[in-house]
Amino acid sequence: MNAVPELQLDDIQGTVLRHRPDEYHGVYALYRIDDPEAAKQSLRDLLPKITNAAEWETPRPFTLNIAFTYSGLERLGVPEDSLDTFSPEFRDGMASRQAVLGDTGANDPKNWKTPLGSRDVHIGVLIFSTKADDLREPMSNARRLAGVSTLYQIEVSVPKTGREHFGYRDSIGGPHIIGSTDKPLPGHDPVWPGEFIFGYPDESGALPAAPQPEKLGKNGTYVAFRQFHSDVAGFRRYLRDHARSPEDEELVAAKIVGRWRSGAPLALSPDHDDPELAADPARNDDFTYYDTDPHGQRVPRGAHIRRANPRDSLKDGVVAVETHRLVRRGAAYGPPLPDGVLDDDGVDRGIIFIFMGASLSRQFEFIQQVWMNDGDFAALGTEKDPLIGNHDGSDSYTIPDKPIRRRLTGLPRFVTVRGGEYFFLPSLTAVEWLTSLP
Repeated sequence: MNAVPELQLDDIQGTVLRHRPDEYHGVYALYRIDDPEAAKQSLRDLLPKITNAAEWETPRPFTLNIAFTYSGLERLGVPEDSLDTFSPEFRDGMASRQAVLGDTGANDPKNWKTPLGSRDVHIGVLIFSTKADDLREPMSNARRLAGVSTLYQIEVSVPKTGREHFGYRDSIGGPHIIGSTDKPLPGHDPVWPGEFIFGYPDESGALPAAPQPEKLGKNGTYVAFRQFHSDVAGFRRYLRDHARSPEDEELVAAKIVGRWRSGAPLALSPDHDDPELAADPARNDDFTYYDTDPHGQRVPRGAHIRRANPRDSLKDGVVAVETHRLVRRGAAYGPPLPDGVLDDDGVDRGIIFIFMGASLSRQFEFIQQVWMNDGDFAALGTEKDPLIGNHDGSDSYTIPDKPIRRRLTGLPRFVTVRGGEYFFLPSLTAVEWLTSLP
């Protein structure tokens, strides 16, 4: 394999390589380009404020990153021969990939929130801060951008507990990108940077085919943006109706995800929650499945975290797990449903995810199609991911147990896709190049 590459941290947008703080507030804003020349001038003015990976840890009131859809690149005047070098799925857009992604029924793009899934979305801006008040300045500046119209804006946050609306602590696992200069945590498997960033070797040792010219593609990555609505009341009712006691509710909830809601992994604490384990980054993701839990007695083979990252479960097969990893960032939107409430209050709440990688098809779409919505890869037939699968009330979920396995039936849809977009997150060099196009 190649020597460890030296990543150009000052040219790579920081959100790809760097974790966000444990507690933060943020805004996702989407824009339509109305006047390309005025928009390019706005981008030139914005360029010094874009946060790169080298400066990410420097004390600052906020971080800012920017991405473009295929139609946005068209609107800015990227030449056709250059546009043709982007991947087919990026050029097609997320809405057109519904058959691959399983976006059917309530998840169908025709039900998505406007303007998601349309060709009107051209630019995406991501702004984050540890203090909500520090978002005022960058959002005020964003609202004054010339040549564009704001089509979508949503505020997100991660509380100190790190928990999303279903009550699970999120953002524990993740790959370690070789060359990123971050210290790898136990259990964060090392993956070559070319799996995530163009211009560097991937797991095969080759340089992935990047958008051209080089100044446009190098140090960039693809982004899948997804808005999910969470049916928290429905999830609570399902747990109540399918558990034997309040304590069993927590066990069932843990079996669905693969972790206790504190974040403690079932792989290391199968019989009871362990908040101290959950809070220890040196231990809470340091586990495998092949030798210790091959049949899913601890972590069911169809559990959410085992689907998202099978780790060594598939090493006897033909799937190289490292080639299907993603960089994932998520944050909740909407107010939490008060504890104990079992009836829906009509308020929209959920989570915004962005998934980053060098191949939308091999990474994001593969995980969504094969690992999340298909049970065959784990010999589970038609079972889907029990938490985020596109359920219709007829699905089931198997929990191995002794002497008799347990089966949850009648799984409803707990998570509904409100919309999404495919973006390209370019380097700072590429943003400057885009602003100079004739």
